[in-house]
Amino acid sequence: MIASGLERFTVDRIRVSVPRGARVRRTRRYDIRQTRRWAAADAAVSGIPRTRVAVAAVRAALWATSDKRAMLVLTMVVQQGLATAAQLGEEALRVRRDKRRTLLHVTIGDLLDGGRALGEIEVARELRRRGLPAPEKQVLRKDRRGRYFLDLYWPGLGVVVEIDGIHHTWAENVVGDALRQNSLALNGDVVLRLPLLGLRLQPGDFYDQIAAALTAAQQRLAAA
Repeated sequence: MIASGLERFTVDRIRVSVPRGARVRRTRRYDIRQTRRWAAADAAVSGIPRTRVAVAAVRAALWATSDKRAMLVLTMVVQQGLATAAQLGEEALRVRRDKRRTLLHVTIGDLLDGGRALGEIEVARELRRRGLPAPEKQVLRKDRRGRYFLDLYWPGLGVVVEIDGIHHTWAENVVGDALRQNSLALNGDVVLRLPLLGLRLQPGDFYDQIAAALTAAQQRLAAA
């Protein structure tokens, strides 16, 4: 992946994939991994001999030292335009048995933005479990730049939760997102951002923040 242009991702050793059962000479310089899914078609067609990015990313996620690093490498590959989420999904379908198979599918689903609606459902369910008020979903708002939708909104409390898929981190969306958030804040709404990656890695911390915002809004309303 690094040879294909992946930035801000470091490895201690060059990783080499070989077919399952291959005779391997161990060395400290290389991290040699056997895989049942090895195929000649996995190789890049030009340049330094290496595995295609989508294949390498899926393998890197499976062999990562933590779930967090597994999700990070998949996200970085898509963010940097080295492979599409659809290409990662195609390679992930080749994985039949692995402890991270479900994590692969969930993360790639998020990268395809298919996890965004599911994220709204998950958040609403967890808030209900905590005894907090239910939000309205996909609420239409307008400003001078046009129409947009709020993912989760508590109109009586002035609290907004925006669930950010991978597309929110792309350069062309950052400015628009910031302008919308600023517009809401100027109108008195509290805006919290919940990245899908955060929902997978640290859900409790984000739920606590949402709960705190709702509780504070209820207290302000009661004191008014």
